[in-house]
Amino acid sequence: MASLADPILRLRRRTSHKGQGADIIQKIAMVLAVLLVGAALFAPLLTPFDPLQQSLLSRLRPPMGFDRYAPGHFAGTDELGRDVLARSLHGLRLTLALAFAGAVIGLVIGGLLGLIAGLRRGWAEDVIMALVDMQIAIPFTLVALLVLALMGSSLTVLIFVLGIAGWEQYARIVRGEVRRIAAQPYLEAAKTAGAGPVYTAWRHVLPNLVSPLVVQFTLALSNIVILESTLSFLGLGVQPPQPSLGSMVGLGRDYMPTAPWIVLTPAALIVLLTFTVQILGDWLRDRADVRLRER
Repeated sequence: MASLADPILRLRRRTSHKGQGADIIQKIAMVLAVLLVGAALFAPLLTPFDPLQQSLLSRLRPPMGFDRYAPGHFAGTDELGRDVLARSLHGLRLTLALAFAGAVIGLVIGGLLGLIAGLRRGWAEDVIMALVDMQIAIPFTLVALLVLALMGSSLTVLIFVLGIAGWEQYARIVRGEVRRIAAQPYLEAAKTAGAGPVYTAWRHVLPNLVSPLVVQFTLALSNIVILESTLSFLGLGVQPPQPSLGSMVGLGRDYMPTAPWIVLTPAALIVLLTFTVQILGDWLRDRADVRLRER
């Protein structure tokens, strides 16, 4: 009996250790999320330097501690003498704002189209799902590059591009959930009682869509951060002198051999931001999905 019980006990201990490790990672991600959001909100209070102010006499100074002629520049200065830390924190604020706006637009567009496809059926569903298939089949980075090249790189166009980046995921989720909910007896009873489609969607369908949409929102947020950083890195996103994390990495890549600190700070913020959002998204998925929670 002892020989049979020992492997089971070892398996349980191993599983508990994995659960403890996951909890630690989630707690670290939550702390990082608070720190990143706080740094973005209070960026002007955390650094005394203007992110747009140039000082050619202080250009390419290494981080404080390595150069006594750059007092107060904790992350060094760039090729125009601007404080790297100030520009990184203000760039983090802009990147977060653009990602959040793009995710909200994608949620609204995809949620409405998925709701229509799930409730109306027929030709409306066929057209919407054909658009979803087209969006999935074509690499969206190429579409974004084409749109920005034709329409310009203004913030309005950039927000529009980021907004349509992941709407198809919302549409697929909402359509699938609506079709599943439509087969429930209480929805058939509401229709029999004379409830209209708008009331049915608002009262019975939307409350059941909150959990999967929140999870998808967090996962889409990190994808939009990477997309915005990629476009800004290529010079088609946020335009100088306005700082964003991707544009800072793109402008500083020519100085990597001699001044790597120009790239390291914004690149580290991009990695931390995407890591934090992905971990929190997985945690929300585990909490929201009943089947995963039961396992």
